[in-house]
Amino acid sequence: MDFIFMLTHHDRTVPNCLDVLAEVAGLGLGHIGFKDVGADTDTLQVLARRIKANGAAAYVEVVSTTPETIRQSIRTAAELGVDHVLGGQELTFALESLNGDVRYYPFPGRPEGHPTNLGGRPGEIERDCDRAMAAGCAGVDLLAFRAIEAEPLDLIRAARRGLGRQGHLIVAGSISSPERIKTVADAGADAFTIGTAIFEETFAPGLKGVRAQCEAVLAAMAL
Repeated sequence: MDFIFMLTHHDRTVPNCLDVLAEVAGLGLGHIGFKDVGADTDTLQVLARRIKANGAAAYVEVVSTTPETIRQSIRTAAELGVDHVLGGQELTFALESLNGDVRYYPFPGRPEGHPTNLGGRPGEIERDCDRAMAAGCAGVDLLAFRAIEAEPLDLIRAARRGLGRQGHLIVAGSISSPERIKTVADAGADAFTIGTAIFEETFAPGLKGVRAQCEAVLAAMAL
């Protein structure tokens, strides 16, 4: 399972994202991402370039909430030079805009608000995942622990069924402990994101700094 370190706090890219990226250099993080809000486009372009220069795959997660702002965010994402775009539900628009050069993972279910909660029961999640695969998406970005209508692990298992073996299942949001990483892996996830728990130093209480928190996540994955 992959750890995607998100340079984000409360669903926004942190203002000092470039400094934080420098802080974690050399840890061997293979997957690093950010949101489409919290920093200007020029900064995000520099950030994406530096992530890739460090040997990691670059991700951007779209958290815009209306069809038009989602489309604009996807247009921007297509210009950033990232490898993966997460979020939104404009499947046809996203796949055409990204033109096969970037892997796309829409949100299944009914994301609402910002910070985002997730509506939808397991059957709905499974159908959305099946639809995403049929459309040509690489997988989905599931906000399992933001669920308001179902148990998170039930949604992860449903997404796994809908995606089959080929679809990549990313679980995003509120992964805050080694125990939760294990339960997510056991339920069928291929990757997970952590941002806020690292910046608030709650993933590994007592360890100070982003670098130490990231090291704790990597250690937990090795157990």
